[in-house]
Amino acid sequence: MSDIEIAQKAEMKPIIGLVEEKFGIPAEHMDPYGHYKAKVSLEYINSLTKQQDGKLILVTAISPTPAGEGKTTTTVGLGDAMNRLGKKTMMCLREPSLGPCFGMKGGAAGGGYSQVVPMEDINLHFTGDFHAIGVAHNLLAAMIDNHINHGNELEIDSRRIQWKRVVDMNDRALRKITVGQGGPANGYLREEGYDIVVASEIMAILCLATNRADLKERLGRIVVAYKTDRVTPVYASDLSAQGSMAALLKDAIKPNFVQTLENNIAIIHGGPFANIAHGCNTVTATKTALKLADYAVTEAGFGADLGAEKFIDIKCRMSGLKPSAVVLVATVRALKFHGGVAKDDLNNENIAALEKGFVNLERHLNNINNNYGLPCVVCINHFTFDSDAEISLLKEKCEALGVTCVVSKHWAEGGAGAEELAKEVLNVVDNREPGFSYVYDENLPLWEKMETISTKLYGAANITASPKVRGEIEVLQEKYGKFPVCMAKTQMSFSTDPTIKGAPSGHTVEISEVRLANGAGFIVAIAGNMMTMPGLPKKPAAERIDITDDGVITGLF
Repeated sequence: MSDIEIAQKAEMKPIIGLVEEKFGIPAEHMDPYGHYKAKVSLEYINSLTKQQDGKLILVTAISPTPAGEGKTTTTVGLGDAMNRLGKKTMMCLREPSLGPCFGMKGGAAGGGYSQVVPMEDINLHFTGDFHAIGVAHNLLAAMIDNHINHGNELEIDSRRIQWKRVVDMNDRALRKITVGQGGPANGYLREEGYDIVVASEIMAILCLATNRADLKERLGRIVVAYKTDRVTPVYASDLSAQGSMAALLKDAIKPNFVQTLENNIAIIHGGPFANIAHGCNTVTATKTALKLADYAVTEAGFGADLGAEKFIDIKCRMSGLKPSAVVLVATVRALKFHGGVAKDDLNNENIAALEKGFVNLERHLNNINNNYGLPCVVCINHFTFDSDAEISLLKEKCEALGVTCVVSKHWAEGGAGAEELAKEVLNVVDNREPGFSYVYDENLPLWEKMETISTKLYGAANITASPKVRGEIEVLQEKYGKFPVCMAKTQMSFSTDPTIKGAPSGHTVEISEVRLANGAGFIVAIAGNMMTMPGLPKKPAAERIDITDDGVITGLF
């Protein structure tokens, strides 16, 4: 069966009763969205302050390939397996974006027998969080143009407006647009553009805010433009926008509870992409899971060079979180792809290509162990075409590096297929005191932070930028030098060229643009030609997604 067919046959339990049964949350603190989705009140979360924290397990992966790696699937399978072993465990995931659901991915709720459900709801509109974020973002954009139209008391330089609009869809036609056409009644003519919702600073703010007051304060800090003197920033608070934006986010800030196919609880909340944003679910969701469970299993987007780095250097730095162990997910197929095998030939045994592609896993592992200072377990997400010889080679090479490699069959068997992985992870978490280190010191200049990430993690020889971008970085350094850096880089390669596989070294990373995310509290450094508004592929997933006359969704993966 396809993933959606498996999900639609799931025997789900009403979420309110299930959450109360497993974690003791009284029904009055849960806001149901139908029978199988619910939000938990911030007041209840605040009541957990004195509870002891559980242990945090981070799931990340090698550099993504069209062959697929299965980070979300592994997070769910591992969590289900730990619950099968009698360990009180909760999973924390990001919400899928409609852009990739109708573009390349066709869904992002796990796969096979390791899924979160209701799958269609989670992949489509869920509880409306992304809608709220998009409306709050675009409200601020409308208030900027409205202020200029009504006299521009703040002296906003319309050529230096920093705040684009957003939509939760891949739409390349909106990257560069012109607004204000049609005469003075429609405002002032100027160039504009759209980002995808998951790249919005408001998404990052929601994911990093710790309470409503923090949310509103961060929203007010957003730099929307500069004045005509070209140096004085204009903040969202100057437009008195933060209150109404926070009002739109009143429910979005509450974590969402759903269940796995095995009726274990998962929190799905927030969803920034890790290639163009910071790639982690909300701090509130993760901390809530740690208060309620003995173990929380969470994921960070794309490869460990992106999501895991931002999890460490942005999310952990700001929140005080500290993972106890990392699970690095790989597949035989993906490693053969990094070894030069074409996608159509990945099901064929190829020991030479696997050995060649292993360098990608090796670099990610080195980064986790030596740059993040964390213990790691390698999970080989099993495919039926994997040969015994290929599995043996991977185990031998991992053993030579001093790391345990576990073949996990959670996709086909659910939690039962991940019990060996769970036992190994628990062995590390319960018996080893993790080290922990940030990739760079917060006191390093912004340029050196970008350089450190690029040389330490990406294997680059150096970084470069145009005189214009270097000048912008120097200006940002004066006031925001202690901010962490959020690198916006292709997820497909350690370099800025998505076609270069394996573990390239000695390349140059070009910083093509920098953006201040003052409310979120970091600097976005765009590397190469990375775009914050994706486009649809030639054959988008939207072409196969459908609904039957009796309301059944089909075609979601």
